Amino acid sequence: MAMTAWRRLSRLSCRARADALWVLLGTALTFALASNFELQEKLTSTAQRFEAWQLDEAPLALTALSFGLAWYAWRRRAQTTRLLAHNRELAQQLIAVQESERLALARELHDDIAQHCTAIRIEAACIARANDNAQILACAQRTAVAAEVLHQNVRGLLRRLRPAELDELGLVAALQALCAACEKRTGIDCRLSHDGPLHALGEAIATATYRVAQEALSNVTRHAQASVARIELHANAAELKLRVLDDGRGYDASSTTRGLGLLGAAERAAALGGNLRITSAPGAGACVRMTLPLRCEVLV
Repeated sequence: MAMTAWRRLSRLSCRARADALWVLLGTALTFALASNFELQEKLTSTAQRFEAWQLDEAPLALTALSFGLAWYAWRRRAQTTRLLAHNRELAQQLIAVQESERLALARELHDDIAQHCTAIRIEAACIARANDNAQILACAQRTAVAAEVLHQNVRGLLRRLRPAELDELGLVAALQALCAACEKRTGIDCRLSHDGPLHALGEAIATATYRVAQEALSNVTRHAQASVARIELHANAAELKLRVLDDGRGYDASSTTRGLGLLGAAERAAALGGNLRITSAPGAGACVRMTLPLRCEVLV
């Protein structure tokens, strides 16, 4: 991967040098032709015939335009450099998050699921060596309990990767389940309110909305020290609006760097042509607002 990136950068550098060389050759050729045929003198004499239209001022205006375009290109280059740096930073952070999630899943698979698989194997061995029906029945019951716990753990892992409600029942049901799970786990009064045509959202919009709400609620439970959290969802023919707000301790949003989760949420919104804003103040809770254009995604 590193060699591929280095080769790509090398090709881009060679292409940039070739483009600069063509510009210099074109400039030199223009100067040679203009000197040989005295183009500037002919252009000046021609422009003087149209003095009423001030065509003789055109070279100066074109020179100013050239400098203006050069300044514009320099500004866009600086902006592009900043965006590329931001994208590289984001890519590195996303890779770190991905590795962290993989490590967490591997730990759960090893420490939890592997433990119950071992228990099932032990009980199966006990059944194979059992001499009476009572002992076989006891081993079978313990095997059934271990299998049920294993099944629940696997379902929990699958739900973390992608909630089943989102595919089976839709966005509203998935958000309601998310609120119920948050309230049961933390005791925070978490509720969902919604209105508008939400039954035919595209998969990308539904997934992004769920993940942003999930990340916002995660921040509430970890940092806000809140007692109340609300998810508000509104859709019309043009756009989808999501708000996640709480009554927690809040923070100074202008002086706080976004975490990886909210940074990824903002990128999700931007990838779909929307935007994400966070407003908060110390002691006044926080509010995460996301707006996504629907275009023809919603079928009323």
